[in-house]
Amino acid sequence: MNFNKPTVIFFLSLLLGKIASSQDSLGAVHKWDIESKKISEGKYELSFSGTITGDWQVYAPNQTLLEVNTTELRFPDSAIVQNGDFIPGADTKEISSPIFENIKVKVFESQVQWKAIITIKGTVPAKLQGSLLYTYGRNDGYFPATVYPFVVTLEGGIEAAGLKISSIDINNPVNNCGDEGTKNKSLFTIFLLGLLGGLIALLTPCVFPMIPVTVTFFTKKSTNRKQGITNAILYGLFIFLIYVIITLPFHIAGKAISPEIFNNISTNVWLNIFFFAVFVFFALSFFGMFEIGLPSGLANRMNSKSGLGNIGGIFFMSATLAIVSFSCTGPILGTLLVGVADQGAMPLTVGAAGFGLALGLPFALFAMFPHWLHSLPKSGGWMTDVKVVLGFLELALAVKFLSNADLVKQWGLLKREIFIGLWVLFSLLTVLYLIGILKVKHSSPVRKFKFTRIAFILLFAAITIYLIPGMFKNGSDLKLISGFPPPRTYSLYKIDKSKSKIFEPIHNDYPKALQLAKEQDKPVLIDFTGWACVNCRRMEDKVWSDKTVDSLFRNEFIVVSLYVDERKKLPVAEQTVEKLSNGTDKSIVTVGDKWATFQIENFGATSQPQYAILSPEQKALTKTKYYTPDADEFIKWLECGLEAFKKK
Repeated sequence: MNFNKPTVIFFLSLLLGKIASSQDSLGAVHKWDIESKKISEGKYELSFSGTITGDWQVYAPNQTLLEVNTTELRFPDSAIVQNGDFIPGADTKEISSPIFENIKVKVFESQVQWKAIITIKGTVPAKLQGSLLYTYGRNDGYFPATVYPFVVTLEGGIEAAGLKISSIDINNPVNNCGDEGTKNKSLFTIFLLGLLGGLIALLTPCVFPMIPVTVTFFTKKSTNRKQGITNAILYGLFIFLIYVIITLPFHIAGKAISPEIFNNISTNVWLNIFFFAVFVFFALSFFGMFEIGLPSGLANRMNSKSGLGNIGGIFFMSATLAIVSFSCTGPILGTLLVGVADQGAMPLTVGAAGFGLALGLPFALFAMFPHWLHSLPKSGGWMTDVKVVLGFLELALAVKFLSNADLVKQWGLLKREIFIGLWVLFSLLTVLYLIGILKVKHSSPVRKFKFTRIAFILLFAAITIYLIPGMFKNGSDLKLISGFPPPRTYSLYKIDKSKSKIFEPIHNDYPKALQLAKEQDKPVLIDFTGWACVNCRRMEDKVWSDKTVDSLFRNEFIVVSLYVDERKKLPVAEQTVEKLSNGTDKSIVTVGDKWATFQIENFGATSQPQYAILSPEQKALTKTKYYTPDADEFIKWLECGLEAFKKK
């Protein structure tokens, strides 16, 4: 294939078109009319028509240009298929296109119209969702556009049950016990975690050597000590502001997009795989396999702006540090931000603020008290040791991100024992490196075991010994790292459910839970959870395992776990468009879409875990409960729910 200019432009446009998720991406037709006509049972004719804006031309279907179909119809389920080619309207025009070497192509001008015949296997939904990809252009361009998702009503289709349950009034439960709001980490705790992450980043080889160099530069190049201090304070302040500013798009997006956006960020499969790849890349760099640096052009441009003549120059110096140090700070900051992403935009900003403060503050302090610089240890061989240890830690974090993707997709790549085994390997390799047995590029021979080295050797040796039992069947619960490995049910070993001590709730089947609740006259306990939810695993490991909680779950409640990040597609008849309480339409395609919307509409939350207790008639017995690591507090809430159930 010859990649001429139009080809490159087209594929770049196509890529951008795939990223976009609007109702109708910018194109030649801004409003489409889509109708359906029933031909026979399970067979429908779809009609697409619209008015073309400006002097654009829309390419007729059933043509292949640049090895790409000019028009495609896609559906979210393989049970829906298109029969044969499109049936274009009669008003197509044949032209010689200069873009395609003057070959004859068919286009629509002014009005566009075509039809498609589809068949649906199984139950027909009342509303059909799909996406229409079409192409348009004129003499100097050829572009893709997407109508996604389009929704059309099908005659005789089965209406999916609504997800808003009128009988659930979470604000007026039978008993007024439970949580008022999300009880995840407080903003102050998140700020402290960000501060800790920033302090750790300070000790990395990307940042630490910059402290004495930068502070000395400010103090010596300034006309007086006061100016040097002022410039250094500005430098630290700008570092702080840069890390806060990077979270602002989440505030904007949070207002414009679905409230689930933050949960989707933390559980998105491809985002987790991206973080996995980035962490592995940085780890290999820390092992000395290659160096990461700014492109020379960008570095020169940044340096040229970093004179001390004005505030703008100081800002550019701060931006340069943030970019240059990203290979060290990125994984630390990224882990923090992804960890709190499902709680909203404000925790992201608070965490980044703590991180930026820890990075920027030392520059201001050392400028005020320059004699402190003499007490700083000199950069040397210990920096290489820090890089290598950080590299192994980043590999461990990389495994966690890959595990998130694996759990969401249920690939079975990183079962619990494999996950723990990899962590054992990385911890053991860290010990071997610190002892001096394992060497990497630029590492120095270990001639003397100082207190700090011995302390880290003992720490990682203890971690290794602690983790080893978790690699075997019926091994340790590893409660100290609860929430990080996959759940014990996601195991290499077959679990005999009749003998297993692990309580397993009903999985993603809320109607079954209601049916059992009516048959057994018990309340329903809903567990809104996620495959990639760390706090959910902590609750299961530390609270659900409590003897009293376990007994209440088994004997007094019908427990159902609803996974909001389950990517399995719903049956065609259940794939619908839900009209939300705020007046917007929500596309429901996957199991996770369904339960995330069910949670938002009835329980007003998007975070996990969230627990709710309902009567078999779907009446709220208590307020909901969020992450509660105290088993006694959780038991009191369960007992409050049982008391409310007796009142009904």
